[in-house]
Amino acid sequence: MTANSRPVRAAVMGAGSWGTAFAKVLIDAGTPTVLWARRPELAERINRSGRNTDYLSEIQLPSSLRATADPGEALQGADFVFFALPSQQMRSHLEAWTDKLPVDAMLVSLMKGIETGTAMRMSEVMAELTGAGPSRIGVVSGPNLAHEIAGEQPAATVVACADEQACLRLQAACANEYMRPYTNRDVVGCELGGAVKNIIAILVGMAEGMGFGDNTRASIITRGLVETTRLGVALGADSTTFSGLAGLGDLIATCASPQSRNRTFGEQLGRGRKPHEVLGELFQVVEGVATSRAVMELAGRVGIDMPIAEHVVQAVSGEMEPAEVLRSLMSRRRKSEQPTG
Repeated sequence: MTANSRPVRAAVMGAGSWGTAFAKVLIDAGTPTVLWARRPELAERINRSGRNTDYLSEIQLPSSLRATADPGEALQGADFVFFALPSQQMRSHLEAWTDKLPVDAMLVSLMKGIETGTAMRMSEVMAELTGAGPSRIGVVSGPNLAHEIAGEQPAATVVACADEQACLRLQAACANEYMRPYTNRDVVGCELGGAVKNIIAILVGMAEGMGFGDNTRASIITRGLVETTRLGVALGADSTTFSGLAGLGDLIATCASPQSRNRTFGEQLGRGRKPHEVLGELFQVVEGVATSRAVMELAGRVGIDMPIAEHVVQAVSGEMEPAEVLRSLMSRRRKSEQPTG
C-alpha cells in the first residue's frame, strides 16, 4: 500500500506478448494495471474482447485490465512503470514520455537487449533520460516465455534493483499463484544475462536447423554461459547471478523452446535461409540480432573474448554461412576449461 493507503498501481508500456502477459501477472497479483498499446485499434480490441488478438489470442485476460493508446492516461498515478518495448525503440519512446512519468514511480525494464550505438543497458537508458536514481530503477528477468506465463504455468523470475526495499516492493507487486519472483540487487548481471542469452539462442537455433542434436546444443549453451559470465564480471556483475534464474534459467528456456523468436530465427538460418528474408517475415522483433553488435561493442571496451557472439554477428549480417560459423568455432585454438592466471 502507498502512503495514502490505496493499492499500488502499475502501467505496462507495450502490448506485445510479454507486455500483455506481464500485465496479467500484475493484475493476478492484485496490482491494478493499465496496458499501453501503440495502436488504438489494438487497445480497443483488448477492452472489447478481453483478448490481445495480435499476440495472445488464446488467452482470456482479466476483466479489470484496461488498455489505452494514450501514454498519459496509462502513466497517470502509476507507482510502477514497466517497459515492454523493443530495446532499440526504448530511447525514442521514453524521450516522448518523460514529462508524463509520475515523479516517484519506479521504472522497470522487462526488455532483454542492449542499445546499439551506445551499448547501454536499458536501465542506463532510463537513468540517462529521466534522471532517476538507482533506487527507482529495476529489472525483471528470467525464464519467462510469454505464452506459458499467460497460460498460468508455474514459473519463477528475478526482480532486480540496487535498493533492497524497492526490490521487495517490486516483488510484492508481481507475486501470485503461478509467478514466483526472487529478489536480486545485481541489476547489471540480470540485464546482461537476459540480453546475451538471445545471442546464444540464435546459434543454438542454427545448429538445430542444420540437424545437430543435444550434444551440440549443450556445448553451445555451456560455452555461451561462460562468455556471458566473463563479460558480466568485467562490467561489475556478480558471477553467481549467471548460475541463477536470470542467467542459466533464462538461457535454457530460450535455447530449448520453439516459442523463442531468437532460436526460431537461428533455426531458419541453419536451414539455409537468408537473414533478411527471415526477419522480413517475423511479426515480432528478434532482439539478439541488434544486441549481438552492441554486446561486441561492450566486449571490446573491456577486452573480453566472446567468440560465440562474434560469430553470431557475422551470421546475422550474412558474412558467414551457418556451416562456416560452426566450423570456425570448432577449429579455435584448444585450451583448458579451467581459467588460468
